[in-house]
Amino acid sequence: MEQSAQIAMKNRTGLGMSPTQSKQLLESLKGIDGQPAAAAGDGHALAEMRATFRAEAEPLGTVPAPTSLKGMAKSGAKMLAGKRPQVLIDKLAERAAFERGGTRLYEGVLVKLRAESRASSGEVPRELTEGMLCRIRDEEAGHFRLVSECIEQLGGDPTVETPSADLAGIESTGLLQAVSDPRTTLAQSLHAALAAELVDHAGWELLIRLSEEIGNSSMVRRFREALRQEDEHLSRVRGWYEQLTLAEGGASAS
Repeated sequence: MEQSAQIAMKNRTGLGMSPTQSKQLLESLKGIDGQPAAAAGDGHALAEMRATFRAEAEPLGTVPAPTSLKGMAKSGAKMLAGKRPQVLIDKLAERAAFERGGTRLYEGVLVKLRAESRASSGEVPRELTEGMLCRIRDEEAGHFRLVSECIEQLGGDPTVETPSADLAGIESTGLLQAVSDPRTTLAQSLHAALAAELVDHAGWELLIRLSEEIGNSSMVRRFREALRQEDEHLSRVRGWYEQLTLAEGGASAS
């Protein structure tokens, strides 16, 4: 099994790899009194500039109006009752974007598993099989279809990029890049999947709360089933990642 934590002399990123130059660098940072020179700035100007940009910036996006008369009637009734269904639609769109990214994420983990199985004689956890990863991937795709259907039921358009969906897409990009990078190992790819599952779990819990607030018992029931599946994903991915990491340290995967 390829190890992510290898000792290699070609890693020259630390100061200790070049004592002479390191000493010269540290000396150059000292002031005339021999003490470390004060920094040119404390970050205050940068913070002020960012605050200015924030004040002038447009919102990340908006939640569009319902696309059907029925949806408008439903949304209008909820708003008159003091509810804000557009918040639920925004968070449904967020989950749709994240679940779509999760499907692609597990496609990448599958590639790493196949490559590691071919190239390595090391142990892989018994339950970490192509079949199990395909099952998780398919469940993520099913969750995408679920939230898309719920958006339509509320009179929304599941293809719209809402603010939270836009943010989720940006956040997912880094995880997908980590798994797609040919240099990352199976264990490192599972670390990215673990990060995704932790975010996903919290997202489903919030969807359940929002659905309860608007009194949609059908969505609550379906979202609780999705959360049950996400609980299983989280448990499995965490276990696989820990087993592979322990195996790198000399323990055997099981």
